[in-house]
Amino acid sequence: MTETHADYQLSQLDQLEAESIHIFREVAAEFEKPVLMFSGGKDSIVMLRLAEKAFYPAKIPFPVLQVDTGYDFPEVLACRDSWVNRLGARLIVASVEEAIKDGIVVDDGKTSRNRLQIGTLLNALEEGAFTAAFGGGRRDEEKARAKERVYSHRDLHEGEHMRIFPISNWTELDIWHYIGREGIEIPSIYFSHQRRVFERDGMLLTESDFNPLRSGETVQERTVRFRTVGDLTLTGCVESEADTIDKIIDEIAIARVTERGATRGDDRFSEAAMEDRKKEGYF
Repeated sequence: MTETHADYQLSQLDQLEAESIHIFREVAAEFEKPVLMFSGGKDSIVMLRLAEKAFYPAKIPFPVLQVDTGYDFPEVLACRDSWVNRLGARLIVASVEEAIKDGIVVDDGKTSRNRLQIGTLLNALEEGAFTAAFGGGRRDEEKARAKERVYSHRDLHEGEHMRIFPISNWTELDIWHYIGREGIEIPSIYFSHQRRVFERDGMLLTESDFNPLRSGETVQERTVRFRTVGDLTLTGCVESEADTIDKIIDEIAIARVTERGATRGDDRFSEAAMEDRKKEGYF
């Protein structure tokens, strides 16, 4: 009897799921104070789903930590709150705005909020005395993450902690197949929709009070979707008619660039952008 593609896909997802669940359980048993880093994007939502499965019927035994740039998409925050409320999880929000006010990070008017997330996150981890932090890094995203191990030691100024990457072995396609299989709630902006956008540096950015137009830029309404979510002043969308999981999977299967390379302005500025963020302790 020959194995069909569907059978293979199912067994592949089962294997990835089992590995990730095992990692969550091991870390919860081994480390005194873990925390799950949560961006509100598809990868961190899949991590929440895996953690939910790992400890069901008990609640997730660690808090969820989000670094809020102040420029987050409202759809992402709404989805975050929906998940946290349903799971009864403890949410910690580390605000970049508050970190600026408290002098933890310096807003020099040139550094993006995404970069200011680094100091904000490290301060939150230190304040919370967390000994392990779950991150959503995947090895297929770009070179800096490709070198990452599942367990990765991080040295902070006032202590040490371990970064854990439960979905390190997953690909973008695996994530989407799993979202489809599990019926996972994700922010609506991942699906095709009408949006007022303008073009800058080869990317389509959202019209927003945070995004003042520059000379020569004009706003148009287009049919778009987001492949990744982040700071809305830097996160671009792509023109797309993919309004279902299956259509998104078909679209990604033929894509030639990663979601970050295509739509994250802060990661496109240089080949070393994510490597720099890694060295500074962000993921």
